[in-house]
Amino acid sequence: MKSFWKWFLSQFLPSFFFIPLPLSQTEEERLQQDGEKKECSSRVYYMKQTVGNACGTIGLLHALGNITSEVKLIEGSFFDKFFKSTANLDPFQRAVFLENDREMEVAHSVAATAGDTTASENVDTHFICFTCVDGELYELDGRKLGPIPQGPSSPSTLLRDAAKVIQSMIQKNPDSHNFNVIAISKNSRDGH
Repeated sequence: MKSFWKWFLSQFLPSFFFIPLPLSQTEEERLQQDGEKKECSSRVYYMKQTVGNACGTIGLLHALGNITSEVKLIEGSFFDKFFKSTANLDPFQRAVFLENDREMEVAHSVAATAGDTTASENVDTHFICFTCVDGELYELDGRKLGPIPQGPSSPSTLLRDAAKVIQSMIQKNPDSHNFNVIAISKNSRDGH
């Protein structure tokens, strides 16, 4: 069983958690408390969220933006062009770039209207991302001033380290049943 867990944990990339948080009074208080900009590695890819109902998209961009050295993006793809174009921009400039990106606007609109369920304007959850950069666990939430350092971490301990922070969030919202975790993992066929 120990070898299974070793293999299982090795499948995760060092930037992988999206967690939809319930937008409660407790979470809003935590948001204000963590709102001060803190020192972090210049290698952390972070952008502000300035578009409503786009936190899942921002979470995905945060996750992928912090593992571009770990994955091979398809040359000329949206993600390849986006990260090359925004690599040297600040978090607000990245948000403006995304706002003005017609390809993403169309893709987001198509995804939001696909299926049978109508997307609600009144959203009560929010996606954030956890990533490990330069030996530090970061919480990435586009509503905040910048990345929030959460303590030491490594690719091999990211799951455990992020779980501690997530458990703390859950304890602050004990009546919520809306917590989920999504991970980006390696593809067994080609290694990523």
